Amino acid sequence: MAAPSSSLDAARRSRELDDLATGGPVDLLVVGGGVTGTGVALDAASRGLSVALVEKHDLAFGTSRWSSKLVHGGLRYLGTGDVGVAYESAVERHVLIERTAPHLVQPLPTVLPLLDTVSHRTAALVRAGHLAGDAMRRAAGTSARTLPRSRRISGLEVRRYAPTVRADGLRGGLVFWDGQLVDDARLVVGLARTAASLGARVLTRTTAVEATGTGALLCDERTGATFPVDARMVVNAAGVWAGTLAKGIAMRPSRGTHLVLRAETFGDLTAGLTVPVPGETTRFLLVLPTGDDRVYVGLTDEEVHGDIPDVPTASEDEIDFLLDTISPVLRRPVTRDDVVATFAGLRPLLDVGDGVTSDLSRKHAVRTEPDGLVTVVGGKLTTYRRMAEDAVDAALTASRRSAGPTQTRHLPLVGAADRVTLAGISAPRRLVARYGTEAMAVVAAAEGDPRLLEPIAAHIPTTPAELRFAVRHEGALDVDDLLDRRTRIGLVAEDREAALPAARAALDV
Repeated sequence: MAAPSSSLDAARRSRELDDLATGGPVDLLVVGGGVTGTGVALDAASRGLSVALVEKHDLAFGTSRWSSKLVHGGLRYLGTGDVGVAYESAVERHVLIERTAPHLVQPLPTVLPLLDTVSHRTAALVRAGHLAGDAMRRAAGTSARTLPRSRRISGLEVRRYAPTVRADGLRGGLVFWDGQLVDDARLVVGLARTAASLGARVLTRTTAVEATGTGALLCDERTGATFPVDARMVVNAAGVWAGTLAKGIAMRPSRGTHLVLRAETFGDLTAGLTVPVPGETTRFLLVLPTGDDRVYVGLTDEEVHGDIPDVPTASEDEIDFLLDTISPVLRRPVTRDDVVATFAGLRPLLDVGDGVTSDLSRKHAVRTEPDGLVTVVGGKLTTYRRMAEDAVDAALTASRRSAGPTQTRHLPLVGAADRVTLAGISAPRRLVARYGTEAMAVVAAAEGDPRLLEPIAAHIPTTPAELRFAVRHEGALDVDDLLDRRTRIGLVAEDREAALPAARAALDV
């Protein structure tokens, strides 16, 4: 029998949904199509288990697409004394950047400009944190060729990295190297497709109405049909919505907001900027170049009360806070007129009692209900693989079943290859950075029409060929999937409007 394909499309979804409705039980049912849920599906499939993943909306619909796009080594957690979480982050960053997804994770220098607003004490604390981060990098096994050691740099070097940093009062800077994802949603799609290549059924627009440790009632959101499915194990990876399935789980989400600005606002920015929050000792804001004519500025940490929205929105106070904190670092303050969009995500933090959400641990938690339903919450994008491994281990324990060890520490995602191989691919560099070894397949989606390999519009480097590829191979079912998850065009309203004809055309092919 031929090995399953990694390609996801509407026909495969319909076929596998029918199989799930009429077939026997699966070994593991996963609820949630974010980075944790797709990570769980991949982990279980890599152990030889039969897997079905269901997601109410689309892959990376929730928190997983609203991150800062960093695969970081845990500097913040060193600052708060949580060495265990910091080391886990460094190890998982190593796995991603060196082994499983080097096509999606690139080294990024981040610079703290030492301006007159940064005290010598703060500079000394940050430098000590950088040195500790270097030690963590070495302990995790990451080569200095991949992530160079941190160092102090001159004011001239700061301005080379970030030309719009103000020169007056600048006495140099501190630079530290970390990992940056080309796109967090692309990581989720890569995880889902890799799981599919191992036989996992990946079913978007499929809601788990209710679930126990031995199955669930599912609803096909495209037809309204409902049906039960039996499973030997069930993992709830629904993120901030986990409490809707596991009644014993109480979530306390916090909102993290980013601003979106055009790249021209920051000149030729080739590094991230780290900016201390006034009055805080371990809290910093980031200015992050994305490579797609946009720069992200973030992020906040605001507790959320009441109903959880499908798509969170930034508050006016958060926007003002970000602008007011970043502007003093720059030659020209950024204003509301420079902001072309905002986005916000909800951190799936477990409610453990008193305290502000910024103080809650980012370490993940795995809980097992009396009926065997396993819920995994908390954590962060960088450590998704470890979260997934722990969740599958817990499900095996709860069901008193066994399986082989996880393979995900060394299992490359679809499109992955070493950097030498990636450098030799004869495709546009932007496509290689987003698709890895599949870049030529994206080119092939143009079917010889050079217009389909041209940017859709000004400020939109995405090509129509990428939209076609997303429909044929990445499970995109509608315009929103294409513009909001497979690409980030939809973040900016005017860009979305310009790209709508190309998105509709890709769905009609």
